[in-house]
Amino acid sequence: MSEPRVAQKSPYVKEETPGMKHWCACGYSQNQPYCDGSHAKSGTGLRPVSIDIKEAKKVAWCGCKHTKTPPFCDGTHRTLP
Repeated sequence: MSEPRVAQKSPYVKEETPGMKHWCACGYSQNQPYCDGSHAKSGTGLRPVSIDIKEAKKVAWCGCKHTKTPPFCDGTHRTLP
């Protein structure tokens, strides 16, 4: 399995509505932070992380794709070169 591509070195902060969301783990989606199926062509072997948002809330999705708490930002982007 390859390393993910850094989509951006900051979180994607979004107001989310309840429902299933599919966070892009590979970094190649053109619809960040959500999966658009690009992982199938990227060759990374990474797959999206699915999460059920139970209530409307603000979410900080990881943009660097190196978080230790996927799919959420944990500040890892601050330590990347």
